[in-house]
Amino acid sequence: MNDSLPELVHAAAPAGGSPWTMFLFLGGFALIFYFMIFRPQSKRRKEHAALVSGLAKGDEVVTVGGMTGLITRVEDDFVKVRIANNVEVRMQKGSVQASLPKGTLKTLDDK
Repeated sequence: MNDSLPELVHAAAPAGGSPWTMFLFLGGFALIFYFMIFRPQSKRRKEHAALVSGLAKGDEVVTVGGMTGLITRVEDDFVKVRIANNVEVRMQKGSVQASLPKGTLKTLDDK
């Protein structure tokens, strides 16, 4: 009975594959990781940097917090945004999420 035990152990040993299979598998994961995570994130970061650097007085914007307003003054790292009549807030340029087409705030106020 003990003589058959070594035969079972040898029969259960996994077959060795080609080392190239493992490299192709890891390379495929690296490509998927690049195209699904790094590339889109880099693209969004570049678009946001272009938006922030192009902010100007008179632009209508949406902040990260969801407030909409009109830029009244642009400073080095900050902008002043008018969010209501006689109400201006100073915020960092990075907190601007998107720029709206001209006239959007007027149509929002009309509703």
